[in-house]
Amino acid sequence: MTDGNQALKKAGLKITLPRVKILELMQDPENQHISAEDLYKKLLEVGEEIGLATVYRVLNQFDDAGILNRHHFESGKAVFEMSTQHHHDHLVCLTCDKVIEFSDEVIERRQDEIAMRHNIKLTHHSLYLYGHCTNDTCDHADE
Repeated sequence: MTDGNQALKKAGLKITLPRVKILELMQDPENQHISAEDLYKKLLEVGEEIGLATVYRVLNQFDDAGILNRHHFESGKAVFEMSTQHHHDHLVCLTCDKVIEFSDEVIERRQDEIAMRHNIKLTHHSLYLYGHCTNDTCDHADE
């Protein structure tokens, strides 16, 4: 049994072809922070005839099962990434929607200190920092 199939079984989800194909694509590092629509396009590119409604349904099931994390960045559309990654935060370019993952122990420690000061025991958190690319690699810098 593949790792993907084991992840589906562990989450209590039946192993179906659409779930397996979507999970395989989501495990590719290039497909992190991908929208349902873009994932659907990638499925079509590799010859998979899985409908957009099925893609949405499977992504929601994966999110509910903890296989994926859903993010709502400023672009307004949900994007997904595998939840098996280590904890990290996000920098998001408001011009080109590029997402950069980062980890910083000082920020993590500071968040814990602030929560303790306010008598809150953190269970989880998300940090999104928004701005604009300052170099020529921004995909939409000229728009």
